[in-house]
Amino acid sequence: MTRLHLMKALLVAACALGLAACGGGSGSSNDSAPQAAAQSVPVISSGTVTGFGSVFVNGVRFETSGATFTINGKPGTQGDLRVGHVVRIHGRRDGSGNCTADRVDFDDLVKGPVTTVAAAAGTLVVMGQTVLVDADTSFDDNIPGASLAGLAAGDIVEVSGMRRADGDIQATRVEGKPAGTVFEVTGVAAAVDTAAHKVNVSALVIDYSAATVQNFPGGQPRNGDLIEARGSSLNTAGELVASAIELKRDDDDRGAGMEVEIEGLITRFVSPTDFDVAGKPVTTTSTTRFENGSAADLALNVKVEAEGQVNASGVLVANKVQFKRQGSARIEARVDSVDRAANKLVELGIDVTVNANTRVEDKGDQRVPNFNIGSITAGDFVEVRGAELPADSNDVVASRLERRRPENEVRLRGIVDTVTRPSFTILGVTIQTNAGTDFERADADDFFADAVGRIAQVKGTVSGGVFTAREVEFEND
Repeated sequence: MTRLHLMKALLVAACALGLAACGGGSGSSNDSAPQAAAQSVPVISSGTVTGFGSVFVNGVRFETSGATFTINGKPGTQGDLRVGHVVRIHGRRDGSGNCTADRVDFDDLVKGPVTTVAAAAGTLVVMGQTVLVDADTSFDDNIPGASLAGLAAGDIVEVSGMRRADGDIQATRVEGKPAGTVFEVTGVAAAVDTAAHKVNVSALVIDYSAATVQNFPGGQPRNGDLIEARGSSLNTAGELVASAIELKRDDDDRGAGMEVEIEGLITRFVSPTDFDVAGKPVTTTSTTRFENGSAADLALNVKVEAEGQVNASGVLVANKVQFKRQGSARIEARVDSVDRAANKLVELGIDVTVNANTRVEDKGDQRVPNFNIGSITAGDFVEVRGAELPADSNDVVASRLERRRPENEVRLRGIVDTVTRPSFTILGVTIQTNAGTDFERADADDFFADAVGRIAQVKGTVSGGVFTAREVEFEND
């Protein structure tokens, strides 16, 4: 097998997108789906919001017309939620597989001032919490450039995401917040000093000597407790002066027989039959179905979705484990055409499929609140990230789709299929180079000699159906 075909086979295994138990659907679903009352089963789903028109989480559409919303511990509405927020949904699945949410809870992991930003490394520090950003991180438009480069020390941000095994945060969304915002942090308590009334969450010291202390059985936090602390200021030592600190506890997913879906990072790993996802214990059996990987791929900090039933010991017995991995494809261009019935669109001649797992967001001028593929028309400027599926098909299944304000240049990223100097192809698109093309990280000779099978990113223009590259570079592969 050639390097090219091996890489594509691996990407297929890593990036295939499936639907979860409660009647998944496309991003074009509406709120009028009938609900069957018979055989209603309670369901808890925890994961990243991928779209609206009700709420999509873990590839599942939850009808929300009768749901209550809690936003950082306070009553809210669906309008307070954003794509990329990690939420917890308590709901029901009926006999037809339709899901209805009774309660939707959102809590950020940290909200406060930025200490440092390392844009090249893809990290920032917020109140002692190291935050990692990647292609799956959504940035609010109130951050300049909607990227990490638009942040600076002293900016106040809210971060939603998932804790890694070492306590660092893998961000799914970052939003700017105004001065006067109450600071918050949620994490595992360490270095508890009950005499001094201080506790650490990662590198942040929390002084709770003047705080309201809630829900702790012994009246004080203990090492290993999951806590949330809030306060309006940091003291001169950089400690959070807490006005409130509470034990975060949600044991209603531990009831035997409860159906649970958890999307998150593996935070504890002993074996394929003994690990935690987002802090929740999970086991697998000989009948567990693995998607986009196998039991051998389970390891610390791997992102998965586990779904199944909770046993009498409070452990989720997974009937399915789906690996959540990033694909290599990225397209930024105007839409050629849209087939809403088939949930497909075409960019640069590339067929793109959108499904219930696709994270969709409108960052264009229209700002449609319940944005989906039905909102897109030919000529819109859209960014797609995803994977080429099936292999060698030149078709892309989108993991993220954003409508944006139009740009003069287009961008294409993927595995180089063929080379016929001075041109090459990615996803079936022929890209022309000339004397003005800037080859970064390699000169033209090195690029064409080693391009096939490697991931490259191209910026350029399309005129008369010809894609001419202004800049070409290899990316880490």
